[in-house]
Amino acid sequence: MSNTFLIYGSYGYTGELICELAHKKGLKPIIAGRNPEKVKAQAKKYGFEYEAFSIDDTNALQNILGKVKAVLHCAGPFMHTAKQMAAACLATKTHYLDITGEWTVFEMMAAMDNEAKAAGIVLLPGVGYDVVPSDCLALYLKEKMPTAQKLSLGIYTAGGRLSRGTKLTMAEGLGNASAMRKNGKIVAVPLAKYDRNITFAGKTRLFMSIPWGDIATAWYSTQIPNIITYTGTSAGQLRAARISNWLGFILRLPFFKNKAKEKVLTGNNEISDEMRKKAISYVWGEVEDSVGNRKTALLTMPDGYLLTAMTAIEITQKVVAGDIAPGFQTPAKALGSDFILQIQGTKREDL
Repeated sequence: MSNTFLIYGSYGYTGELICELAHKKGLKPIIAGRNPEKVKAQAKKYGFEYEAFSIDDTNALQNILGKVKAVLHCAGPFMHTAKQMAAACLATKTHYLDITGEWTVFEMMAAMDNEAKAAGIVLLPGVGYDVVPSDCLALYLKEKMPTAQKLSLGIYTAGGRLSRGTKLTMAEGLGNASAMRKNGKIVAVPLAKYDRNITFAGKTRLFMSIPWGDIATAWYSTQIPNIITYTGTSAGQLRAARISNWLGFILRLPFFKNKAKEKVLTGNNEISDEMRKKAISYVWGEVEDSVGNRKTALLTMPDGYLLTAMTAIEITQKVVAGDIAPGFQTPAKALGSDFILQIQGTKREDL
């Protein structure tokens, strides 16, 4: 087994950014995906080894995983692909990382903790913008207030745009209930059940509650029993989200999901270099104890997709080097609350 790693889903939007950064760092991953033409062209561009196969081809998947120490899984929606990849990693004793933000995937990986420890492998989902910065901020706030009983996290990007992969994941979730963690358990709640105004960087912005991956990961990192996650929104989007709660049974029909995915695939998904350079990402966090005392902090960072490439490569290298203990891990649990500050362009401040 070599010290290299596999990037599966390498030619997707985020996978391409990760490959570009790996190339700049002089790394030599093997890249793979199900489209032979796309992965071959990408391999030629960067001088990487490549393989072309479907993640559902268990024999091909296990064969290539047997050649590497770790896989950085970038082919979402992860609700459809993570289970197959994780099972193959357990079978081949290959470390698993991915860039998901889906809380159901984190919970699935957490349930594999004992299996991963027995196999001597790391299961570390969420090594991108979801959820590295928010997980690190959650642990930082927990360290500031060890008695915290409630955690609120808000994510906002100024000047950015969602990639095709992110939009497809959202289309898959159409009509589904939202979720939060209450008294240590994840419970279903209506989408946008909560809203609040949050002030940072000189502006007050409207946020609504949605089910970020942190309702899973922040629990494992901090043991704070009550967690709500928010995204920046507009008044119109907030109204639309609340109306969608009444239409969930319709939006979940395959016809509507397929229409939504078709719109994504045929729409404008271009994110220019200039757009990425100008975008600013924020993660706001607040903890509260049982008597109402609060601590609040803010992370200011580069564009979320650029950040994903940086954190994913950095963490994958640490896993390959053997710096992270086997078993299910969250980014902050594995690397500490200050890890995010090692990423260029990142700043943390108490509010």
